Amino acid sequence: MLTKFETKSNRVKGLSFHPARPWILASLHNGIIQLWDYRIRTLLDKFDEHEGPVRGICFHSTQPLFVSGGDDYKIKVWNYKSRRCLFTLLGHLDYIRTVEFHKESPWILSSSDDQTIRIWNWQSRTCISVLTGHNHYVMCASFHPKEDLVVSASLDQTVRVWDISGLRKKTTSIRPSQENDPLRLQNDLFGNTDAIVKYVLEGHDRGVNWAAFHPSFPLIVSGADDRQVKLWRMGDSKTWEVDTFRGHFNNVSCALFHPRQELIISDSEDKTIRIWDMAKRTGIQTFRREHDRFWILTCHPELNLFAAGHDNGMIVFKLERERPAYASLNNEGVYFLKDKYVRHTDLSSSRDGPILPLRRGGVRVQSMSFNPPDRALLVNSDTDGGTYELYIVPKDSSKAQDSVDCKQGKGVVAVFTGRDRFAVLEKYGGVIVRNLKNEEVRKCNPPFQPEWMFAGPTGMVLLRGEEKIALYDLQQRVVMAELTTPFIKYAVWSNSSTNPMLALFGRDTLILCSRRLEQLCMIHETIRIKSGAWDENGVFLYTTLNHIKYCLPNGDNGIIRTLDQPVYITAVRGSKVYCLDRECKNRAISLDPTEYLFKLALVQKRYSDVLRMVREKPLIGTSIVAYLERKGFPEVALHFVKDERTRFSLALECGNIEIALEAAQVLDDKDCWHRLGVEALRQGNHQVVEMAYQRTKNFERLSFLYLITGNTDKLKKMLRIAEMRQDPMGRFHNALYLGDVEERVKLLNEVGMNSLAYMAAATHGLEKETEILGQRLAGTKVEGEDGEDAVDAGALPQPRSDAQLLQPPTPIMKLHESNWPLLTVSRGVMFEDASGGIAGRVTADDLEEGEAGAGWGDDDAGEEGEAKPKKADGGWGDDDDVDINVGDDEPSSGAGGWDEDELEGLDSVDIAPVKSGKDSFWTPPTPGVSVKQMWTRSSNLAADHIAAGSFESAMGLLNQQVGAVNFAPLKPFFMSYLMASSVSLPTIPGVPSIITPLNRNSADLANPKMRATALPMLPMTLNPLVERLKAAYRCTTEGKFGDAMTNFLYIMHALLFIVAENRQEVGEAKELLGLCREYVTGLRMELYRKELATGAAPVASPTAPAPPKAGTEAVRQAELAAYFTHCNLQPPHLILSLRSAMNSAHKVKNYQNAASFAKRLLELNPSADYVTQARKVLKFAEQNPTNENKLLYDERNPFVVCNISFVPIYRGSPMVRCSYCASPYLPEHEHKVCPTCQIAEIGKEAPGLLLTNEKEKERR
Repeated sequence: MLTKFETKSNRVKGLSFHPARPWILASLHNGIIQLWDYRIRTLLDKFDEHEGPVRGICFHSTQPLFVSGGDDYKIKVWNYKSRRCLFTLLGHLDYIRTVEFHKESPWILSSSDDQTIRIWNWQSRTCISVLTGHNHYVMCASFHPKEDLVVSASLDQTVRVWDISGLRKKTTSIRPSQENDPLRLQNDLFGNTDAIVKYVLEGHDRGVNWAAFHPSFPLIVSGADDRQVKLWRMGDSKTWEVDTFRGHFNNVSCALFHPRQELIISDSEDKTIRIWDMAKRTGIQTFRREHDRFWILTCHPELNLFAAGHDNGMIVFKLERERPAYASLNNEGVYFLKDKYVRHTDLSSSRDGPILPLRRGGVRVQSMSFNPPDRALLVNSDTDGGTYELYIVPKDSSKAQDSVDCKQGKGVVAVFTGRDRFAVLEKYGGVIVRNLKNEEVRKCNPPFQPEWMFAGPTGMVLLRGEEKIALYDLQQRVVMAELTTPFIKYAVWSNSSTNPMLALFGRDTLILCSRRLEQLCMIHETIRIKSGAWDENGVFLYTTLNHIKYCLPNGDNGIIRTLDQPVYITAVRGSKVYCLDRECKNRAISLDPTEYLFKLALVQKRYSDVLRMVREKPLIGTSIVAYLERKGFPEVALHFVKDERTRFSLALECGNIEIALEAAQVLDDKDCWHRLGVEALRQGNHQVVEMAYQRTKNFERLSFLYLITGNTDKLKKMLRIAEMRQDPMGRFHNALYLGDVEERVKLLNEVGMNSLAYMAAATHGLEKETEILGQRLAGTKVEGEDGEDAVDAGALPQPRSDAQLLQPPTPIMKLHESNWPLLTVSRGVMFEDASGGIAGRVTADDLEEGEAGAGWGDDDAGEEGEAKPKKADGGWGDDDDVDINVGDDEPSSGAGGWDEDELEGLDSVDIAPVKSGKDSFWTPPTPGVSVKQMWTRSSNLAADHIAAGSFESAMGLLNQQVGAVNFAPLKPFFMSYLMASSVSLPTIPGVPSIITPLNRNSADLANPKMRATALPMLPMTLNPLVERLKAAYRCTTEGKFGDAMTNFLYIMHALLFIVAENRQEVGEAKELLGLCREYVTGLRMELYRKELATGAAPVASPTAPAPPKAGTEAVRQAELAAYFTHCNLQPPHLILSLRSAMNSAHKVKNYQNAASFAKRLLELNPSADYVTQARKVLKFAEQNPTNENKLLYDERNPFVVCNISFVPIYRGSPMVRCSYCASPYLPEHEHKVCPTCQIAEIGKEAPGLLLTNEKEKERR
C-alpha cells in the first residue's frame, strides 16, 4: 500500500473523488466539507453550512456539482465553481447517512436513520420515490453502475436490493409537491410502487454498515458489526452467500470491490484496512494505524486510487506500484517487465518482444538493472523483505526462452558495479560484492547504515542514508563524496564519457550533480516527479504527472509539452522521447527541443549556434524575452519582441539607439523620450539628444546642448523662443550663452533690476546705456532737457577695476552639423563569432568614417594652377550635381576620381586575408558584467546576493532554503551587508566618489580565468556571534530575560547570513541555532509566566497562547515552569529553572511534582542554599505525597512544547516544525509565522540552513 496524500483534520465521515480533476471531497464530523487537491497536496476550499456532522458526500460525474447530507436532516446541492449552495432538499426525518448522484439520470439517492431511502430529482428539486421496508437505520444506499438497481444496508441485519426500473418507465409529468397532496401522503405511508424490493440478503448476525455492487459482475459485498465481510452473488431469481471473510477485530465500517482486480477492500473500527483476494478467499495485506479508527472508503472512478477516512483525517493511497520496472540500454533499447516476461524494445527498429520469463512471475518487482558487457539482468523485488534474481540474457533475443537459469539471493537491492560484478545491499546495512556466479567476492561495511543503493561509476555505488547521498568506493571501502539531500528515490547517470553528471530526484525535488556529488542545481516541483533521462547534449528531461520538462545544469528549467497520462522516460534521442506508460506500452513522443537547446547554447557560449537558431527557428514568447534579458542578452531578445514598449526598453539596455528611436516615435511618450535622450547623450549622439529634448520641451537642456556643440544659430532661435514664452531666466541664460550683453542689459532693465543692468553696461563699456541707466537710477533726466543738470557720477555704483567680462568661450570647431565621435561599440561576442563579414549589412553610418584628409580630393586644380574653391563643408556629400549609383556593379563613368590601375608582379605573393575593421563595429554595445552581477552568479548564498544589492533574489533564496516569509526583522542585516560590501574612495572636489566593491576571494581573482567567480566581502563571522552568545548567557543568569531574548534572536537572524569555511564551522553554526531555539522557547514561556503572575494580559496576536481561565493562573504558571526545565539549557540556567519549577509546584500543593524537580536539582550539584531548600521540599513531599492539582505535564513521557500554545506534544503525536529553527508546533498552527525565529513559515518543506557556497565548492 502506497500512501500518496494524507490530511490532518476532524473525523472524516464521507469521501468522494472527482471523476476528472485531481480533487477529493471530505465531509467532517464537525460539519465542514473540505475540497482538496491531492496531487499538489493543497486545501482548495471549505464549505460550512450544515449544522452538525456531514456523513454523505458525492461529486456529479459531469456537472460542476456535489451533494451532501448531514445530521441536520438536510440534503444540500452545491456548485463548486460559484462556491455556494444552490438549494436544499427537505424530507428526511433523521440523520442522513449517504447521498449519491445517478450517473445518467438527474437523480440523487439518499439513506437515512428514519428507516427510508429516497430518490430525488435534483432538476425539479422534488422527491420522486421513497423506498420503505427496513425497520432500523439505513446505513448506506447506492446505485448499480449499469442496471436499474439500488443496494442498501441497514442495522436490521439485512441487505436489500431494489428494482427501480419503474422510475425509468414512468412517463407522467412531475407535479409540484403540495402539503396535502394525496400521492405524497400515499408514498410516505406505503412507499412508492416504482421501486420494489428484489432481494433481501440475510446472513449477518449484527447490523450491516455497508453494501456495494461489483462494477461488472453480479456480486455484492457487505460489512457489518459482526466483524465479517460477506460476498454475495445475484442470480435471476435469487441471491446467495458466496463466502465470508474473517479477520477484523471490530465493526466493519465499509467494504468495496477493486474496480480492476479480483480484490475486496474493507476498513474497520479496529484501525485497519484489509485487502482480500476474491479467488483465494483470504486476506493478503493489512494496513494499520495506531490511534485512528477507519469510517469510510471510496475508489476513484478512473484511476488506481483509493481513499479512507479516519478519526484524524484521511489518506489517499494505491494498492500497488503503477510504475513499470525497466532498465535502459544507453539510449539504444530498453528491457521492461510485462505479463511475467522480460521484454526488449529496440528503439531503432521499434521491434518489441519477450525474451525470457521470470521465475516468480514478476510479483512486486521494484527495479531492474542491466549490464551490457555481460548481458546480465538484475531484477529486484520486495518479496520476503527483499530479494534479487540474476539472469543472463541470450544473445538471440528474437525468440522467447521457455526456461532460463536464474540465481537468487536475499538483499534490499542489487546493482551492477562493473564487468562480472554486482553489489547487494543487505538488510542491516552491509554491502556485499558478488560475481555473476553469485559468489561473494568482498564485503564492505559503510560508515553509516544505508537505506537504499543506486548504481554508480565503475567500482562505486551511491548509498542513500538519512538526508544524504554518499558515493562509496567498494575497492577502497571509503566514502568519496557526500551530498545533503531530501529523500531521494531515483538516480540517473548521463551517458557522457568526458563529463558525466548525475540526476537525483524524489517526490518533488530534482538535484543535478557532478560526478563527485557537487551540487549544480536544485529544483522543487509542486507535482510529483515520475521519471527522467539525459539527452546527448547534457540536458536532463523529466516527467511529472502531466508534463515533460527540462533542466539545464545551471538550473534553468521549463515545460516542453503537456501529457494526457503519466509516462516514464526510457531514452531521449534527438527530438524524440521514448517512454513507457502505466500499461507497459512503448510510446515515442516528438518534442521541439529548440527552446532548451537555445538556452544551453547561451549557457555554453556557443553564440554561432544561438545566432543560427535566431535566424532559422524564431522563438516566440515572453518567457524567452525575460530569460534573455535576465541572462544579459537584450540584443538577442530584440528579435522576438513585437511590443513597442518592450522593444524600447530592450534597445536602451543593449544601447541600440536606432531601434529605440523607432519605438519612441511610435510610443511618443515623454518618459520614453527622456530615457532616450539620456542614453543618446551617453553615446555621443547629440542629434538624437536634440530630438528628444525638443519632444519633451526641455528648453534649458536644449540650450546647453547648442552651447557645447557650438550651434550659435539655434541658440539665437532659443533666445527668441524664450522671449515669446515670456521666460526671463531662459532669455538671460541664452543671452549669456551667446555673449549678447545688450540683450542682458535690456532684460535686466525690463524686470526692474536697474542696478544690475547699470553694472553690466558699465563693465562691458556700453556708454550710452550706462548714461541712460545712471540718470534713471538718480531720478534725473539727461543734460539739456528742461535745463536740468547732469547726475553726479560719483553717487552711482562704480565697476571694479579688476572686473572680468562674463563671456562664453568661442567654439573652435563647430560639430553641430555631424555627431560627435560615437562610442565605439561591439556587436557582442555572439555576433562577432557567428558573422563572416559585414557585406550586405553596410549602412550609411558605417560608411561615415569622418572628414577626408588633406590628401584626398585636392588634386583637381584650376586651369591657372589655383585650387578650386570648396563648398562650406568640403569632402563628400556637397556635390549636388554628381549622380551616385548605389549598388551598381560598375562604377559610374563620370566618377573618374579614383585610380584603378592594377599593380604587376603581386600575383605570386600570398598573405593572410585582412579582416575589415568594420567587423568590430555594429550597434551600440552591451554593458559588461558588473562585479555585483558576478557575485550573484557565483553564489547561491543569500548573503552574497544581499551584498550585491539583489534583495529580491536573496529573499527568494531564503524562502527556498529556510522557508522565510517575514523579512522585516532582517532589514538591518540587509542594509549592513549591502553597505559593508563596497568602499567609497573620494576624488577631486566636484566629482562623485568612486564606489569600489570588496572581494573576499581576491587571491583567486589574480587568475584571469577566475575573475568571473568574484565573491563579496561579508561583515560577519561566527566569532562575534559566539561573543553575543556569552552576553545572552549573562543576561539570562542575571534575570534580564528581555535583553537575553534580543541577543538570542539577533544570533538566529545573523546565522542566515554566515558563510562557513569548513564543515566544523557548519556544525558550530547549526549547534548555535539549536541553542538559541531552546533558549528563546524557554524565555518566551518564562516571560509569559511572569505576565500571568503580575496579572498583565498578554498581547493579543495570532501567535500568542490563549489566556487561562480565571482561577487557574497559578496552575498554568506551574505548568510553564515545568516545561521550561525540559529546554536544553546550560547547567547554571537549568538549576535556576528547576528551582523555579520546584517552587511553583510547591505553591500549588503539587508536592510530588515538586519532589521530582528537587531530585533533578540535586543531581546538578547546586549551591548549598539550593541544596538545603531542595532537601526540605523532598522531606515535605515524603510526608505529603500528593498532587492537589492536575497538571498537563507527564515527565515520564518524552515530549516537546508547542511554541505557540505552550502545551506538550508527546512522542507519536502529530506535529509540524518551523522550516528554519525546527521549533515544534501543533498541526493547527501550520502556515503561521514561527514566533520563535519570527521569520519562517511553520510546516513548510525546506532543505534547511545553507552555510557553504555550492558553486564555489564545485569550482575548487
